[in-house]
Amino acid sequence: MFIDRQTELHLLEERYASNRAELFVLYGRRRVGKTELLTQFCQDKRHVFFVADLDVEPVLRAALSAAVNTTLLGPETGGAVYSSWQDIFMLLAQHAQTERLVVVLDEFTYLVDAHPPLASTLQRIWDSHLAHGQLMLILCGSYVGMMEKAVLGYQAPLYGRRTGQYLLEPLGFHDARAFFPAYDLADQVRAYAIFGGTPAYLRTISDSRPLPDNVVQHVLTRGTFLYGETRFLLQQELREPRNYFAILEAIASGRTRLNEIKQATGLSGATAYLDTLQGLRLVERVVPATESQPHKSRRGLYRLCDHFFRFWFRFVHPNLSLLEQGGAQIAFDTLVAPQLDSFSAPIFEEICRQFLWRLGLAGGLPFLPLRIGGWWQSNEEIDIVVAGQDAALLVECKWTGKPVGVDILRNLERKARLVGKQMDPQRLFYGLCARSSFTPQVEEAAAQREDLLLFDLPHIVKGV
Repeated sequence: MFIDRQTELHLLEERYASNRAELFVLYGRRRVGKTELLTQFCQDKRHVFFVADLDVEPVLRAALSAAVNTTLLGPETGGAVYSSWQDIFMLLAQHAQTERLVVVLDEFTYLVDAHPPLASTLQRIWDSHLAHGQLMLILCGSYVGMMEKAVLGYQAPLYGRRTGQYLLEPLGFHDARAFFPAYDLADQVRAYAIFGGTPAYLRTISDSRPLPDNVVQHVLTRGTFLYGETRFLLQQELREPRNYFAILEAIASGRTRLNEIKQATGLSGATAYLDTLQGLRLVERVVPATESQPHKSRRGLYRLCDHFFRFWFRFVHPNLSLLEQGGAQIAFDTLVAPQLDSFSAPIFEEICRQFLWRLGLAGGLPFLPLRIGGWWQSNEEIDIVVAGQDAALLVECKWTGKPVGVDILRNLERKARLVGKQMDPQRLFYGLCARSSFTPQVEEAAAQREDLLLFDLPHIVKGV
């Protein structure tokens, strides 16, 4: 099942229709759907699609030789091996002189690891031959940091040759929910909180079965794909997985400030590990939306970007002994179920932020949003701040089973005075996002006021 990615497909199609040589770089985390996207793009086009593996240079060169020969010269030539990478690229240049040819080198960093001069070789042939033909070369990689260093970085041999690049992110909630349309709206939010937006993880969900059954069967049961997925990926990408495990578990348990992470892990060099995790797009540093210089802010918090990683480090990793003994159902009933709604609440806030972006860009807010984030100071916090050029919208999100009352609105108005000192917007609006609707008093207030916006769960989930 291929869902969404229409923006990405449109971008690739534009590059394909450019009538000039293209060197496009597509990168992103593993399992995010890069290969599936490129497969979809190549379906009706003349193309060579090669997926590299962890292997030695002669094996990889032979495999690419076979893929190129089979496509361009016929299956009977698949056994011929070129003596150099230059010969392979020169053949591609010959066959792309006057006719469009798409060449995908997936897991490109594996090729560079096996043969470090490859990027320089490709750069020379690109300048002398490939750039003057009809080749569309797509370099794709999963190790984000390596792709940025080996291909996109200022000192990389291919720097300045690319004609486009795109970091493929996990699906947002609006598209991810297409994997489980049969669930009620609340369970759609919970499913996204658990499985996140990674297509490979979402495909494991069967919405013909209750959500708890999917969690028990696909996440908490020993031997299943998702049970060992997080450990597998980190061990593959990182040299010291033990220390990274400790940091990720600390963040997942609520220790989001740098000093809290250092205390929980005992790692004095935690900053360097956090930098690496940010490079892998597993962790992000967030600051209040009112900060004018985010990179210098001392109020930054760290959070896990991937929802499934957050769930795994919160409920799987600390309870491996129980789960290894076959206690999946017990673990869910006693450890996961009682905390599932509190665990899902921050993700509901993220879903609301995504919704407000879409709503604002579609003209559904009183002003155009330029920045959306949270706000905190000492013991005060506002879930969402939508900032425009001369206006702001302050929003509280409540993932509770009871209607949102006037007390929540009054408290938001009180905190607005603190935020106003930092933003000083000319126009100020208030918003409430609720899982379980609103009290009659709040609805009456919204009917009488132009500065109060209410968003219930059907509106938030089903979109603009």
